[in-house]
Amino acid sequence: MPACVESMFYVRKPPWHGLGTCVEEALTSGDALRESGLDWNVFQRPILTNDQIIIPGYKANIRDTDNRILGVVSDRYKIVQNHEAFAFVDALLGEGVRFETAGSLHEGRKVWMLAKLPNSYSLGGEEIAPYLVFSNSHDGNSSIRVAMTPIRVVCQNTLNLALSNAKRMWSTVHVGNIQDKLEIAQNTLLMADKYMGKLGDEFSRLSQIRLPDTKVMEYIEMLLPMDEEPTEA
Repeated sequence: MPACVESMFYVRKPPWHGLGTCVEEALTSGDALRESGLDWNVFQRPILTNDQIIIPGYKANIRDTDNRILGVVSDRYKIVQNHEAFAFVDALLGEGVRFETAGSLHEGRKVWMLAKLPNSYSLGGEEIAPYLVFSNSHDGNSSIRVAMTPIRVVCQNTLNLALSNAKRMWSTVHVGNIQDKLEIAQNTLLMADKYMGKLGDEFSRLSQIRLPDTKVMEYIEMLLPMDEEPTEA
């Protein structure tokens, strides 16, 4: 599917790929879990040879709704269910959390949820309400990651952009109890909150710098190069 999206929901403004379920207002975690199509669980099964001999040290992560194999992981891997991820964000941000987007990527191998943060910031004279993005994988190929971002995540590309550009990000591997690590995540979020405030001051400073039109065109051509024979798109 385009954008690697299997299922998702979004609030009012459609994503560029046009996929997902539209809702009028940001949702609580319970409603977001259902509307995003993430109301399924992952269970583990041992991996067997053709002779039905168990391969030690590894298990398969399997989705309960369709028995899809999401990945092969080690015995130490701890599953973080989708409903646990939503509960984690609820506990992290406190009462009244509302989710703007959430969904499944790569046929369930990766999931994300995007919550609106309670504070807003002034960037270049505009009020920006940043998001908290929570990313999790069920295939064993990436860690649990939480970051503050101004990017509205609606696909794999925007998720990559949000995580790669985050100045403060908390992450943990799928080992141990995620709830035991909540305090560390809260401290990371506090640092990110301070960063966003400083970012607003920097935007205000940069907005005072004036560039001539020729220099603006140079930057546009550098950032958005045009093919010699461009298509209509």
